Amino acid sequence: MKRLLTTAAALALAAGLAVSASAPASAQVSGIGVAEPAVVIAGSQALTGAYSQISTTYAAQRTQLEQLDQQRNALIKKFDTNNDGKLDQAEQTAAQAETNPTRKQLETLEQQINTVQAPINLAAAFAVSQIAQQLGAAVQQVVSQGNVQMILPANDVLYAVDAANLNPKIVAALNTRVPQVSITPPAGWQPDQQTVQLFQDVQQVRIAAAQAMQQQQQQKGATAPAQQPGAKAPASGKAPVKGR
Repeated sequence: MKRLLTTAAALALAAGLAVSASAPASAQVSGIGVAEPAVVIAGSQALTGAYSQISTTYAAQRTQLEQLDQQRNALIKKFDTNNDGKLDQAEQTAAQAETNPTRKQLETLEQQINTVQAPINLAAAFAVSQIAQQLGAAVQQVVSQGNVQMILPANDVLYAVDAANLNPKIVAALNTRVPQVSITPPAGWQPDQQTVQLFQDVQQVRIAAAQAMQQQQQQKGATAPAQQPGAKAPASGKAPVKGR
């Protein structure tokens, strides 16, 4: 599974969804709308709250992951023999050599990272699974209230006007039905393949939203001095927290 995003990324996601929620009140066009389950679940109140709880509950593990990541990055840099910040084909080939001792160290670190990450991902997947159980009912509520005849996957539609976007209305219905969820799965609980895929899709949505927010902030920071002649350059902020 992919790593759980931090609270900072969740805030970025919430800000991005606030823009989507300002779409026109008419949430479908001629009875046809578009939506995406992963986007809806990612924007739900329950998932934001669950991720915040996970961030607090697993704070020690997240600190350990940061340390392991630093060690892993240091090992990867050893393969970058020309110091250009990336691995070319020759460097990748050398890194994959069975006899390379650094590769073995890297594999050991990856195993440690996966072990530490496992309970965090399990808690997040459990939260996603609970929200997903109410997704169908939330969709049906929007369908009934808006006289929707068909909903298409947003990712499979070549073009759709903003008014066809049903995501904000489904999020609102979902928030009413499941305002919060548990992050503690029952003993022995494991997500099925469908839940794993949905969790990964949700993670991709959150990562994309966090990256978009980061880019917006960087663009604002780059243009701010030009908009205010003579003003002091803004102090550089902390490096963005790596997504988990």
